[in-house]
Amino acid sequence: MYMNRKAKALGVNWRHKRSSDVFLSWIPRVNIFITMRKHSIVSEFILLMLSADPQTQILLFMLFLVIYVLTLMGNLVMLLVIRTDSHLHMPMYFFLRQLSFLDLCHSSVTVPRMLENLLSESKTIFVESCLAQAFFVFATGGTEACLLAVMAYDRYVAISSPLLYGQVMSNQLCVGMVWGSWGLAFVDALINILLAVNLDYCEDQTLPHFSCELSSLFPLSYSDTSTNFTLLLCSSVLHFFGTFIMIVFSYVRIVSAILSISSTSGRSKAFSTCSSHLTTVVLFYGSGFLSYLLPTSGSRLEMMLSLQYSVVTPMLNPLVYSLQNKEVKTAMRRILRRYVNSFT
Repeated sequence: MYMNRKAKALGVNWRHKRSSDVFLSWIPRVNIFITMRKHSIVSEFILLMLSADPQTQILLFMLFLVIYVLTLMGNLVMLLVIRTDSHLHMPMYFFLRQLSFLDLCHSSVTVPRMLENLLSESKTIFVESCLAQAFFVFATGGTEACLLAVMAYDRYVAISSPLLYGQVMSNQLCVGMVWGSWGLAFVDALINILLAVNLDYCEDQTLPHFSCELSSLFPLSYSDTSTNFTLLLCSSVLHFFGTFIMIVFSYVRIVSAILSISSTSGRSKAFSTCSSHLTTVVLFYGSGFLSYLLPTSGSRLEMMLSLQYSVVTPMLNPLVYSLQNKEVKTAMRRILRRYVNSFT
């Protein structure tokens, strides 16, 4: 009696069906259950490293460890120099300090995990950890894009209106633009990640990348990702391409202002104040745009471009600003001289 009631609840009529028919009717239910079970147990992704050879992975580990240490040291020194030297307490170096902090964050989101996976045999990452990493990669990258646009505007004001520079670029405006850059990037990243949290993933867990990025997660999902892809595309166009257009517009105005300077020495001095920022823009946007324009296939070129803007560029930025900026080099000499004199 109990079995008849349970069978009726499951839609099976024991009286009018033979045992073979009843068994066959259960097969679709079992298949659906197994399929759902396979999808629901996906809790990890396998990250595709640059090489599968263990010896090569050890060499890559040593290389990226050196790069990460240099990134930490370079950006921490830049933060220390700008903080301690009063001659650098200007809007330009306030933004440079924010850029150094961003490079520390952006590099620390991806490199430590990559170093761990290079020495690990499993090379896996939990889905939740992958989404968290994708969020911070998107947020720090978006903040840097906004900050580079703000720094381009700062250079335009400094060159076109040097006498009004201190009044226009007030402390309140500088802080507001930095907070606006962080806020806009984090809101943009949060919206994209919240939509990606609801995705279900297939059995193929291999992520064709050395780190987690949103564009790499979509091909692994059997859910409808059209909305996710459209939102990510709109975010990229409005956020990254929008800031790039702002930078180009600022430099068009900067070039126009430099050409209006009569003296050759004045022109070269004005251009030298932009050379460091322009180099950083080329490093960040050049590799970043090419990486996002390429299809997500895990190719060697795609990985090299991703390494360029997520690993190498944060190391190069403090070198670019310290080698090409006379005021930063002078401040470093003053701090070193003061440090040496304190021990003599």
